[in-house]
Amino acid sequence: MRCMMCESISLTHICTSCQKKHLTPTIYKRKLQNSIDVISFYKYTDIKKLLLSKHTNLGYYMFHILAQNSFKRFADEFVFDTKLASIAIDDNIKSGYSHTAILNKHLNSRYIKPLYNKLIAKNTISYSGKSKEFRVKNKRDFITKSIAQKELILVDDIITTGETLTQAIDTLHKQNKEVLFCLTLSDMQNK
Repeated sequence: MRCMMCESISLTHICTSCQKKHLTPTIYKRKLQNSIDVISFYKYTDIKKLLLSKHTNLGYYMFHILAQNSFKRFADEFVFDTKLASIAIDDNIKSGYSHTAILNKHLNSRYIKPLYNKLIAKNTISYSGKSKEFRVKNKRDFITKSIAQKELILVDDIITTGETLTQAIDTLHKQNKEVLFCLTLSDMQNK
């Protein structure tokens, strides 16, 4: 097959050379209203086309490549006193795979244990391109399933207004869980 970026022969959808050149992460941080850090790995414009592939079968491969280059590297270097759980935002399967579950899977390490299908949105209205006011008015209405761990990491693909992560954190706080920080591939503020 050919690399989707440079069109050279490659064993993967994006060759190793292009991954090093275009997909080496840079850490970006933002604080939510509740003072919880959101750590992102890429400028939105640098991976926009790859992110938009999540609605296609090709997205499965793109999200694995993005996760290997960012989430896995983060997990390999992350050290903590105990083993934490990571939970993806609404990781139920909608179109053949869950892009947030792929990201979460790559956090599996000595200090992070990914959990699946623990935080599901009852409201499935698309937030894509919507204002913060729309997002506040149409809450995700998250439900949680049993989570043994008290300290958590939240995982999502993109942060725009921060409303989804804030709603998820509020839901988990009601369950006496502590979200230490959030991880996303990209922050829309970093274009």
